[in-house]
Amino acid sequence: MTSPGTLRSGALSLASSVVIGVASAGPAYSITATLGLVVVAVGAQAPVIVLLAFVPMLLVAIGYRELNAVEPDPGTTFVWATRAFGPFAGWMSGWAIVVSDLLVMASLAQISSQYTFHLVGAHGIGADATSPWVLLLGIAYLVVMTLVALYGIDVSARLQSWLLTVEFGMLVVFSVVALARVALGHGPAGSGLPHWSWFNPFELGSFSDFVTAMLLMVFIYWGWDSAVAVNQETVDPRRTPGRAAVLSTVTLVALYLLVTVASQAFAGTGTTGLGLANPDHADDVLGALGEAVFGDGVVGAVLVHLLFLMVLTSAAASTQTTILPTARATYSMALHHALPAAFGRIHPRFRTPSFSTIVFGAASVVLYVALNFASGGRLIAQAVTAIGISIGVYYGLTGLSCAWLYRDRFASGARTFIVKGVLPAVGGCALLFAAAWTAVTSWWVGDAGSSWHLPFAPHWEIGATFLLGVGTLALGVPIYLALAGLMPPFFRGEVLARELPAPTEEIIEADAPVPGRPG
Repeated sequence: MTSPGTLRSGALSLASSVVIGVASAGPAYSITATLGLVVVAVGAQAPVIVLLAFVPMLLVAIGYRELNAVEPDPGTTFVWATRAFGPFAGWMSGWAIVVSDLLVMASLAQISSQYTFHLVGAHGIGADATSPWVLLLGIAYLVVMTLVALYGIDVSARLQSWLLTVEFGMLVVFSVVALARVALGHGPAGSGLPHWSWFNPFELGSFSDFVTAMLLMVFIYWGWDSAVAVNQETVDPRRTPGRAAVLSTVTLVALYLLVTVASQAFAGTGTTGLGLANPDHADDVLGALGEAVFGDGVVGAVLVHLLFLMVLTSAAASTQTTILPTARATYSMALHHALPAAFGRIHPRFRTPSFSTIVFGAASVVLYVALNFASGGRLIAQAVTAIGISIGVYYGLTGLSCAWLYRDRFASGARTFIVKGVLPAVGGCALLFAAAWTAVTSWWVGDAGSSWHLPFAPHWEIGATFLLGVGTLALGVPIYLALAGLMPPFFRGEVLARELPAPTEEIIEADAPVPGRPG
């Protein structure tokens, strides 16, 4: 019998884990908010970007699978990077998970709220991201989804299954109808049948545009690692989560490719009208194309409302699944004595990390309110771009950790060398480069970007994306130093050995003695 101090084991099947991994990416939300921006960067080559960005995602997912097979710890990158590169790298990896999830919560809450008003016909309120009604409903969504995550992992999985069914169904219907209208010659101006040239990487523009588009697609794919973060709650902790992570990325690339090709064929890549690069709707593609694809008849109106419902459920589902991995990361950090013990508390009835879940939900509300009032709400949109830095850091470190921790086994065979070494390392390096690129290029203020003026010499104007991305990560350093003084064993390297342990399905208990300290 599971003790009151542990998570609910065996609650998730492979299918449930895949659902959580895919839902965490928020496919409909991610596509509607980002696809137009990808087209702005690379034009008609957007479909090949979908495929190219999938490669590092898949390679890092393989790294997650190989590490989880030996040590299925809900702390994931925090634990593995600590073993590979020491306490600082590991702790900052855990902090990067928290930061990226916190930053995206504001955007998810805002989108959920806005599309709720669109769904009921209150377009005036829905169009105003800074409306107090949008803010209040967004806060309500955060509270409700925090309670769902607290209530139980099995409840969360069942809710996600329903939400993801609506989301997948409507994305497929949207794509099929759009392609059918183009094939029958009923598409708008600028439409045309899909062409193989869209998949030619040699027709991409500048390297800068290519990297920009890749970073946007990394955000679209991000989230599948939630399937690994709930490893302790699956039916086979060493195998199921890793398989779910890989299956999640494959599922996402198939869906994204279908929707991208269909949208581009129907609307074209122009900057006027329905063109995907039109700045008036580049950040809300599905909302702009819905009525044009489905028509303005009775059936069309129903489908358009279902499309709004799809984006709403996508953002809501991603809100809830974002809470799951963050709460489990901080729970694991507490059990390994890298955070105060309170974060390791488990609800005696629901078997979820209660304190971690509630704290993260409350922090999400505070950050959402703060970003909503800062710069007229524009910082929420820039926070989405800033997330790419944190994603690249902890995904990249996972890939490198896999290669480093398995390095002494490379001589055992070519498969081990390639699968446990080369592939994760290549994926990790690519994503760390993407994070570095974003950090450097986001220093400067864009045409429509917010900024902070340095009040002392040399009086630089620093981009808000840089401050949100690099600045939030940098906040982890003084926290790390403070905790190192208050609870030193982990930070001295006395808790986690610098090597992979023997294969296990357990993590240390909350009351386990710390090596080097009396039990």
